Amino acid sequence: MIYIIEDDQDIREMETYALKNSGFEVEAFSESGSFYEACRKSLPSLVLLDIMLPGEDGLAILKKLRQGDDTKDIPVIMVTAKSTEIDKVKGLDSGADDYITKPFGVMELVSRAKALLRRCPKNSDQKVLSFQGIVIDDDKHTVTVDGKECKLTFKEYELLKYFLQNKGIALSRERLIEQVWGYDFEGESRTVDMHIKTLRQKLGSAGSIIKTVRNVGYKAGE
Repeated sequence: MIYIIEDDQDIREMETYALKNSGFEVEAFSESGSFYEACRKSLPSLVLLDIMLPGEDGLAILKKLRQGDDTKDIPVIMVTAKSTEIDKVKGLDSGADDYITKPFGVMELVSRAKALLRRCPKNSDQKVLSFQGIVIDDDKHTVTVDGKECKLTFKEYELLKYFLQNKGIALSRERLIEQVWGYDFEGESRTVDMHIKTLRQKLGSAGSIIKTVRNVGYKAGE
């Protein structure tokens, strides 16, 4: 899931459209209040953050994210019209992972988002992952669905965790085998399909978060 905080409606809609077309799940906000409320329900994998916002500005939001125990490692791309070198340095020194200046091309935006998600192992270090009623506590190695414990096998657990770490991203069977079973796994891709089937069943109605992506594999979320 990528969260966008941008007060300009045209830019917000353009960013949302471009990222959704690239397979990401996106939520967009025009100010900080609704963004914080969404974070309390589910943490994003990446934040696109404008600096000039009504009320609380982007640098203040970034400071709060970096001070929070559960948000300090979320990758953040600053997207702003402030293009001087001192503005960039200030944003990066405040904890931003990347910086894009307006105007920008949508392909650049998507490429920078993908590159940051690839190079940031931070998400994999999150101890609690949550999405649409599913909560994984990696310290306790437990999964709950709407507050009720869901017992999974080790591979089902690792598979679900990997999906939640990569919400909105289409994952091929080969990538799932590589990341969940390891490079030495020599089974067929049908093994992934079988595990997805049992995982969906055990998650009950919440199993619908795992979507089949035709000719690719699977992803969590839209």
